[in-house]
Formats: sequence, structure tokens, C-alpha cells
Amino acid sequence: MTAAKATLGIGFSSTATAEDLTKAVAEALAAAGLGTADIGELATLEQRARGLAFQSLAQEHGWPVTAYPAARLEKETPRLANPSEAVFRSVGCHGVAEAAALAAAGPGARLILPKFRVNKVTVAIAF
Repeated sequence: MTAAKATLGIGFSSTATAEDLTKAVAEALAAAGLGTADIGELATLEQRARGLAFQSLAQEHGWPVTAYPAARLEKETPRLANPSEAVFRSVGCHGVAEAAALAAAGPGARLILPKFRVNKVTVAIAF
């Protein structure tokens, strides 16, 4: 039996590059004291999951991807550490990185790294 792994939620600008995502994830993992092997899943908003930068990140690390519609991520709003009206106006949910991490990790999950922003990318980690 393998140990449970954390879920990495990620939100990003449509202009973010693969390098932007890689840098943000590396910095977020370092801030949380985790390595890439500690992550079991990558989660985001549906429309972002189709992007080449996101797909490149997932493939590079062999992380399975879970993508959610904004309406599903909006249901996580009560559990978010940093809900944002600006994000809601932009994509229809109050958070992408935190909400995706929590949704994928399950109802008993908690954020072990709340919203961590590096330039055009936001990362959160839940377990």
C-alpha cells in the first residue's frame, strides 16, 4: 500500500508559459517542504487544463490531471483561505488553485499551502 499524496491545485493566466508554471510549482513545493514525489494529482479549472503549458507540466511529472467546471469549484468557497471577488468576476468561482486542490483531495482535506502566487501562476496544496 502506498502512502497518500498531496494534491496540487493550480490557476494561471492564459499567457503563462510552461516555464512560468514550472517555476511557480517548484517555489510552492519548496515553501511547503515538499518534493514532486509528494504530489499525487494536479487539479485546475476545466478551460485551463487544455492549455499546452499545463499539459506539459502534468506530463513532465507524470501527474494525473483532474479538471473542474467553475460551478464545481465555486462549491469549495466556504473552505477557501483566500476567496477572491476578482477571480469570481473573471472565471465564475472565488478561487481556482485552492478550490481545485480541495475538490480533488476530498471533503476531509485541508490546505497545507494556501494560495501561493508567482507572477502569472497561483498554486495551492491540499492533503
